[in-house]
Amino acid sequence: HVQLVESGGGSVQAGGSLRLFCEWSGSSYCLGWFRQGPGGEREGVAGIDSDGNTDYSESAKGRFTISGGGAEGAIYLQMTDLKPSDTAMYYCASDCAMGPYGLGQTLLTRWGQGTQVTVS
Repeated sequence: HVQLVESGGGSVQAGGSLRLFCEWSGSSYCLGWFRQGPGGEREGVAGIDSDGNTDYSESAKGRFTISGGGAEGAIYLQMTDLKPSDTAMYYCASDCAMGPYGLGQTLLTRWGQGTQVTVS
C-alpha cells in the first residue's frame, strides 16, 4: 500500500524558489508531481521512474528538477524562477505513467494530500 505525504509549499515572489518534498512508502515504478490550479485540471509537472529517467512538462523544463525515488523513500521537486502561473496545489503521485505524451495518471495512481504553492 503506497502512502505519500507532501511538504515544502508556501508563498514566494516571482523569480523565487521552493523545494517540495514527498515522503513515500510502498512500491511504484513511476513517481511524480502534478499540480492543479484554481479552476483548472490536474496536470503532470515532473516524473521519475525507478531507472532514474525523468520527464518534465514544457512549463517545467529548465526551471524544475525532480530527484529521489528508488530506495530513498522520498522525492523532491526543486522549483526555480517561479512565476504566478505556477500557483497551484501540488500533488505527489505514485503509479503514474511516463510516455510520449508526457507524465500522466493511471487508474492505479495514488495521491498525497497536496501542498499549496502561491507565487505573487
